[in-house]
Amino acid sequence: MGCFFEDINFGADGGIYAELVKNRSFEFTRPLMGWKVEQQPAEEGAVLIQNRGIAHTANPRFVRVTVNNRTKGTLSITNEGFRGMGIKKGLRYDFSVLHRLVSGKVKLYVELLNANKEIIGNTEMVPDGGTNWSKLAASFTASQTEEKGSMRLVFEGNGIIDLDMISLFPGDTWKNRPGGMRADMVQMLADMKPGFIRFPGGCIVEGYDLAQRYQWKKTVGPLEERQLLINRWNYEFAHRPAPDYFQTFGLGFFEYFQLCADIGAEPLPILNCGMACQFNSGEVVPLDQIQPYIDDALDLIEFANGAVTTKWGKLRASMGHPEPFHLKMLGVGNENWGPQYLERFKIFQEALKAKYPQIKLIASSGTDPVGERFNLLNTGLRALNTDFIDEHYYRPPILFQ
Repeated sequence: MGCFFEDINFGADGGIYAELVKNRSFEFTRPLMGWKVEQQPAEEGAVLIQNRGIAHTANPRFVRVTVNNRTKGTLSITNEGFRGMGIKKGLRYDFSVLHRLVSGKVKLYVELLNANKEIIGNTEMVPDGGTNWSKLAASFTASQTEEKGSMRLVFEGNGIIDLDMISLFPGDTWKNRPGGMRADMVQMLADMKPGFIRFPGGCIVEGYDLAQRYQWKKTVGPLEERQLLINRWNYEFAHRPAPDYFQTFGLGFFEYFQLCADIGAEPLPILNCGMACQFNSGEVVPLDQIQPYIDDALDLIEFANGAVTTKWGKLRASMGHPEPFHLKMLGVGNENWGPQYLERFKIFQEALKAKYPQIKLIASSGTDPVGERFNLLNTGLRALNTDFIDEHYYRPPILFQ
């Protein structure tokens, strides 16, 4: 038996990924979503979102704060977290931010607040200036437990400062990894002793359309270079909108592989096969343009298993895991169906088996275990000698007893 992890219901950001700051790099559709600007007296343009455009396509935005002879408490920005920040008394919290001091001198106060806006943990720092971006970091301990906390940044002095990647992590992450996952949630997964973990999800692999599909290469490398994507569950259900649901990819493919290794589960990544969600746009990439999707699959195997002398194996090593992840199986497509899926899977299978014959491929048999859709795929995939066929059962629990 194995686990199927899907980034739905805030499963990653706001869930197993321990980051407490929502919209830490101001890349949401509304750049200040999750943030509240407070200033007395009000000053137009004191807090501005800057966009570096094509020079930094993965992380174009940052916030510029102009501090005009401000005393402490007269200019601040507050982050609400993911429907509130869960704070634990006596626990260390690690704050960090990318910054550059454009001019003058600015003092920065970091404050954890309870639901009554009382300070329950704080630290202060003085940026040392410089035109290049650099990281500021500090740790402090919370004095109170709070389910619906928030974090406030207070500015003092006279100058201009730029901020990006504003982050706060609890000190008790899984295996005490900086910027890691929630230890309590990962422990629950570990206690299940799953034989494998299927990731990064289902429908998010496909995307509403191909432009919003999950692309693993954008989820690895330095955090500030991982390109944020709107989560399709942001807008999928009109009766349950989640306008603050995005994917920062702090939990990316490296972290998924690392999680599997930590708890002794086989990694089972699922990749897009050139088809968007058929319940939404149903968009497909033409067969004569499918090579980049195949290359992504080939490169992922190299990322997981390749020697440190290879391009993608070298990246894995640079992220802290020179040893291979021993990937043995790979899913081609999530829950796709129809003749368009069969012809694309066949191309994938031929290319992947030619280079990596030992990798077991998992194909989709659609959304149901019976019916014309299933029969077409089941017959066609068996004719291709497919390693595994993934049958999806949307059925009442009683049928599984």
